[in-house]
Amino acid sequence: MNIYVGNLGYEASEDQVRNIFSTYGEVTTVKLISDQLTGRLKGFGFIEMPNNSEAEKAINELNNSRLDDQVITVNEARPKITNLNSGTNRRY
Repeated sequence: MNIYVGNLGYEASEDQVRNIFSTYGEVTTVKLISDQLTGRLKGFGFIEMPNNSEAEKAINELNNSRLDDQVITVNEARPKITNLNSGTNRRY
């Protein structure tokens, strides 16, 4: 299951997030999203857990919990929506 985690502090690390989620089961990937220009974290990321029941337990127990003085949001990630008109490169 792909899990979204939001409202992460800018000092969060992939290892820190992996350690928290791994207490609920196997974590295959952790990807914290950063700004391409500055390299600074954007405050959210994605965690992949192969076992759905472990992932659901992590979501239920970690949503609205504290991580480094931040109340984090944890839920199942929604599929990325692609814009059908994205092929047009118009600038206004």
